[in-house]
Amino acid sequence: MSGLAAPRYISYIPLTDLPPDPANPKKHEIERIIQSIKDHGFIDTPVVDERTNLVIAGHGRRASLIEMQVRGEPVPDGLLLDDDGGWLVPVTRGWSSTSDRQAHAVLILLNRLSAAGGWDPGALAEILEDLATSDADLFDSLCISDDEMEELLRQVDPEGLPQGPDGSDAPEKEPQLGDDFPDDGYADSGDNERTGAVCCPACGHLFSPGR
Repeated sequence: MSGLAAPRYISYIPLTDLPPDPANPKKHEIERIIQSIKDHGFIDTPVVDERTNLVIAGHGRRASLIEMQVRGEPVPDGLLLDDDGGWLVPVTRGWSSTSDRQAHAVLILLNRLSAAGGWDPGALAEILEDLATSDADLFDSLCISDDEMEELLRQVDPEGLPQGPDGSDAPEKEPQLGDDFPDDGYADSGDNERTGAVCCPACGHLFSPGR
């Protein structure tokens, strides 16, 4: 493998040298991206078009980093500092568009592909239920609303999720607030709308997404 030039590679460049494509039509939830970077570090690297030297993917991440820097936030995990204290961002290099039209097509395509496949409701519900009952901070970092969680659980067949996160069979009785949940002053009437809790068909737990 020695002597081979990698067609794609990661390079650290100054955040100020990462210009966006002014034609980018994608909107972004900057505050959610910022919180994700704070919670988990900078993971998903932007992509630079070598022909134009513009960002082809990662406009929201770029804008979020700029906002964090303006606010005086510490350098996120995954970035480096240069000698002057500037933020150095990892980006994917090596791809070149053949025209502005191709660059814009790829810009749209990369945003659409990530959501095009949808989710496997059962597999997603099982992971989310485990996070919600075992690590509430990680679950909260996903910013999933009560309505989104309830809609997901309506798509899940309880028979397809027979076990809870500890590997035990799911209880058949009506779910009750047990030792896993602090007393928040609400009576356990089984009214999910009143308590703000969602019942998971996988294990019968009540938990509160979007705490």
